[in-house]
This record gives sequence, C-alpha cells and structure tokens, in this order.
Amino acid sequence: MSITEKTRTDLEFHLVLDQVKTHALSDLGIAEIQNIHPFSDVSLCVHSLKKVAEYVSSFENQNRIPNHSFYDVNKVIHLLGIENTFVEPKALIEVSANIQMLKDLAKFLKKFKDLYPVLQEVSKRIPIADDIREFINSKITKYAEVSDKASPVLQEIRVGISKISGQIGISFNRALKRYQNLGYLDAIKESVVEGKRVLAVQAMHRKKVSGSLLGSSKTGSIVFVAPQATLKYQRELQGLEYEEREEIIKILKDLTDSLRPFRDALIRYQDYLVSLDVTAAKAKYAVEIQAVLPKITTSKRIYLREAFHPVLWLQNNEKNIPTIPQNIELNEQQQIIVISGPNAGGKSIALKTIGLLQVMLQSGLLIPVHEKSELSFFRTILTDIGDNQSIENQLSTYSYRLKNMRYFLRRCDDKTLFLIDEFGTGSDPELGGALAEVFLEEFYNKKAFGVITTHYANLKALADELEFATNANMQFDKRSYKPLFELVTGQAGSSFTFEVARQNGIPYSLINKAKKRVSRSKIRLDKTISNLQTERNKLQRKTLSLDKEQDIANEKTQELTNKQKRIQSKLEEFQVLYDSNKKMLQYGREINDLLNKYFQTNNKKQLNTDFLKWVQAERIKYTKKNPPKKRTKKQKEVKKNQNIKQQQKLKQTEKEVLHAVKKVREQKKKEAVISLNKKSTYTYKVGDTVRLIDGRAQGTIERIEGNNLLINYGIFTAKTEKDKIELVKAVK
Repeated sequence: MSITEKTRTDLEFHLVLDQVKTHALSDLGIAEIQNIHPFSDVSLCVHSLKKVAEYVSSFENQNRIPNHSFYDVNKVIHLLGIENTFVEPKALIEVSANIQMLKDLAKFLKKFKDLYPVLQEVSKRIPIADDIREFINSKITKYAEVSDKASPVLQEIRVGISKISGQIGISFNRALKRYQNLGYLDAIKESVVEGKRVLAVQAMHRKKVSGSLLGSSKTGSIVFVAPQATLKYQRELQGLEYEEREEIIKILKDLTDSLRPFRDALIRYQDYLVSLDVTAAKAKYAVEIQAVLPKITTSKRIYLREAFHPVLWLQNNEKNIPTIPQNIELNEQQQIIVISGPNAGGKSIALKTIGLLQVMLQSGLLIPVHEKSELSFFRTILTDIGDNQSIENQLSTYSYRLKNMRYFLRRCDDKTLFLIDEFGTGSDPELGGALAEVFLEEFYNKKAFGVITTHYANLKALADELEFATNANMQFDKRSYKPLFELVTGQAGSSFTFEVARQNGIPYSLINKAKKRVSRSKIRLDKTISNLQTERNKLQRKTLSLDKEQDIANEKTQELTNKQKRIQSKLEEFQVLYDSNKKMLQYGREINDLLNKYFQTNNKKQLNTDFLKWVQAERIKYTKKNPPKKRTKKQKEVKKNQNIKQQQKLKQTEKEVLHAVKKVREQKKKEAVISLNKKSTYTYKVGDTVRLIDGRAQGTIERIEGNNLLINYGIFTAKTEKDKIELVKAVK
C-alpha cells in the first residue's frame, strides 16, 4: 500500500498521532506512535486492529489487562553487545522487573485467552527466560545493590568492613570523650569532612590533639581533625573498600557475560512491551473518541455511517459544540461522488473525514463510526487538498495542481482512492472546468474510487451523466441561511452565492446588480437546484419519520411474534403434561381393576397372569410408537466396548470407594480406642455433664459412690455404673 507523507499531511494525520501519544506510558511508546504509518500488508493491519479492539474490550469487563509500564533497557542491550563491559545493578533490576512483567502478562492472558485470543497468541510467541530474572535476583538486591551472597569473597570483605567500621566508631568515640574532658573541643564537638567523622577542635588547642588536619571553619576558630587512633583503621577501611569495588566489578562482569547470550531475547522483550504500549495508547484513544472496529470487507466498498472527524469532534466537545456525523458510501455502482454546496458548508471537512478515517484504519487505529460501517483497503490514497501554492518552486496554485493531476493520472487504478478539494479551481472557470472534466473521466475509466468538492456546474452535470458517479450536497437552511453540515447524496447542491452574501451583510442593491450581470438561465438553474434541495429536505424528513414509524411497527410485530412463540411453547408443555397425567390415570385404573379382581378371587396366580398380559400389551403399544433403531455390527461392537469400559470404570471406582471406606473404618477404630482409653483413665467429678452410652438425655453427676454414680436429669435422678456412661462436658 502506498500512502505518501503528502497525503498524511493533507489529511492532518499527525494531529491524530499527537492525540494518541498522550496515552502512551513510555518515551519509547511515544516515539513509536510518532512513526505510525499505514501498513503495507493487509493481514498485519487487520491483526493490529483486532489487538486494539480486544484491548478496548478490557475496559468494558471486569478482567482488565494489568498495568504494563516498563523500563527502557536499550542501554543494557547496547552494553551487552560490547565485550568487557558490565551493567550497573540498577539497570539489572530493571531488566528483572521487565521479565517479571512479561511473566505476569503471559499468565493473565493465558487465563483469559477466551477474552483476548489475539493478544494471548502474540504473548504465547514470546519465550520468557525466567532463569535470567532468578539469576539477577540471586546476585542483586531489590535496592539495586550487589548482594553479600553474590560471592564468598565479597561476603568476607563486607564482614571485614563491618568490623573495621565498628573499630573506627569505638576509637573515635574514645578520642572524642578524652579531648572533650580536656576542654579542647568546640561546642559542636564533631563534624563530617570528606565522608569521615572529625573532631571540632578549638584552633588554640590544635597542637595538643594528635591527628590529621582535614579543614577548618570559615572564621578559622575551629579546625577539623581526624584522630590519630582512627587513621590506621581508616586506611584499612579504604583498602577493604577498594577490594569491595573490585570484587563488585568482577561479579557484575561475570553476570553481564552470563546475560550476553540473551541479548536478542531482551530486544524481543522490549519490542513486545513497546508494541503493547502502542496498542494500549490506541485503545485509550479509541475510547476517548468512541471509536470501533468496523466490518472489514474484501469487496471494494466504503460505507461510513455516523462518521465523525476525530480531531474536530474532540475540539467541539471541549467547546460544547455539537458535531454533525456524516453518512457516505462508495461502491462499484457509486465509485465517484461530486460534493457541491455553499462555502463554509462543510464540504472540505466531509472530504477530510473520509480520507482521514481510511488512513487511520489502514494504520491500525479504530475509527469513530457506527459499528455497522464497512470498509475495504486501498493500495493507494491520493489527495489534493488546500492552497498548494509553492513559493519554493515558484509555482502558482494551478501549476502545482496540474503537477498533482499528472501524478494522479500516473498512479490511479482500480485500487486507488482519490480525494480532491475544489477540483478545477485556479484557472479560467470554463477552461479549467473543461480540463477538470477530462481528468474526472480518466479517473472514472480507471475504476478508481474518489470524492471531489467543486462549484463547477459542468462537473455536477458530468456526475449525473456517468453511470457509476453521483452528486452530493451539503445541506443549507434557506430560512436562516446557515449551513447544516449534513451530507446528502443523489443531488447536486446550490452554491447559495447571493443568499450567503445577503447573510454576510452585502447590500441588496449590490446583490441585484450582480444578478443582472449573470445570465438569466444560470440564475434560474441555481434557483431550481436550490428549490429541489429544499423539496428533497422535506421528503427526507418525511422518509425519516416513516422509517421511525416502520421501525416501531417492526418492533411491535417482533414482540407479538415472540409472545406467540412463548404461548405456543407453553401450550405444548401443557399438552405433554396433560398426556402424561392422562396416561398415569389410565395406568392407575388398570391396576385398580386388577387389584379389585384379586380381592374378590384371592387368586395370586391369576393376578400375576393378568398383570403380565397387561404389561406385555403396553410394551407392544410403546414399541409401535417408538420402534427400536437397528444397529450395525460395528455399532453393536462399539456399544459393547463402551459397556465394558463403563463396567471397568465402575469396578475401579468401587475398589477406590471400598479402600477409602476401609481407611475411614480403621480411623474410626483408632478414635474409638483413644476415646475408650480416655474414658477408662478419666476420673469423674461431681458436676460433670454425662449421658448413657446408648442414650441421648444428658444429666449432671450429683453423687459418686465407688463405681456407682447418681445422675440428676432435672425431673428425676438415676443410679448407674461408670462404664455405662460417657462424658459430655467436664465441670470447670
């Protein structure tokens, strides 16, 4: 597909991208959005559109896609490509965090693959090297520091540093206490110079304090001295810190060398996260402009229903101004549309809306249209919009447009969409109009799809003459002389030249003079067009009203049909129930007759014979109504195998159940033994709540007499032996 930078500029596609990139989470995502251009492969474009549509759906359900802000690891990727370099701990933690995010996203998308099949399919193709993350985390802490356990040498060095630091603290505190007692220190006692604790010594006592002078106050009244006792430990500490740095660098180099084989994987991870950021930004923008994915058709067609210009729609919303949607269709029987009408009536906006939405769709962006809209893809989109006077090349507007037409004629074919604003202007109306007419015929013969705006009557007439071309006009209110910004196809529009002039305050006398200078036939034609347009508006309003009434009637008809279906279904259910009950009553009467006969004769043999005859007769009736289906030998074999498998499964289940029951019984036996042991060892006390082993009534022990107990049940008392009762609740 060939959609040039000029076309994207003419349609102000960059303004859309500026709005999309405000939704990106990363600088890399913003840069990628800035470089969005139409896809050259249709399948890739459709795939991208489906991803965006799935992401939009996540805003509407409870399983929203998790946050996927990520770190830019381009510097890490660059260093991994250079030998004998190492990556800093902070950057390694960022790599680990990105991998963890990929892992979480993959898990989420796998869980909800029915909701996000396309996004899950993309995620599934990214093999996540979780070993990298675990390896990094084993060496680097979450605070972006090399772990003590990264190597035995580093651990030993850090233990030494800890000990020396402790010695420095002890020796310094000892010197501080000593010189403070001698009265050599200033009121602040100590300070920090070059990262080291120092004594704040009064300048007059400097020579009395042994140590290294590291500085003085601005006034010179205080000197800062590192005590001699700590200097030795400081030198040891510096040596250990140097060794620590060397060991850390060694560990980081080893770690970086281990990551080098995964450099391509890291590139792939970052590309995926950037792509997902772009998809998310497109989805958020789609929600903002209420965009959808229209039907993508393989037949050559543009059907835009309730289409909005996205940039204009957002601007109008900010100002609380309504935006009029457009409805337009291009197909094999209507391949070129010529839009006419007054200036400032919205012709150019309608033209740009068509082109911009097509470019957006072919760039993988959802568009603000009704969901029943349909679009196909074009290999080439050509535009000639706006004042294209070229100062740099010293070309007039008309010369520039002629160069454009030459380019159009060379590139136009049956897979082209062309959009031309104010076609034929810039030259003598008659001569320029004639040339524009020839160009339009050439585009038509090449079966290109196109939309043009014009005021030229000859182009309007040509659109009526060509079989697969049509006129369209921007609606204009004749009473208020204000544009309605609504596109209607099927009829050319009047320019409303004199009406617009009158609305803008031009004196009637001047307008009448102008009318006298125009041929009478021209005025009559324009007036006729204007009147036809008015009548068409009335007819359209009536048609819309009739359509609404028809829709209401259809809805009521459908509602009645649904009710009728529900009633019919209920009747069928009642009939089945009635037949079933009737059958049961009949069976009941038959059995009742057999029983009465038996009660009179008391003949069991006769009862059995009559009953079997009755059952056999009913079976014959049932068989006639429901004849058995004959099975082939193969079907019988399959059924037999199924029965065998079912029996085997039942036997296996039976074994498992018996085994489980056996275990439960053994457990109950153990519990019974334990309970018995507890009972045999328990010493009953007055006040314990007990009950008979084979009874439910509970009572309280009132008196104990050797092996016998007197139990009070409230209403009565009973005497029993200890081994015949069990404890319910011990007295506190």
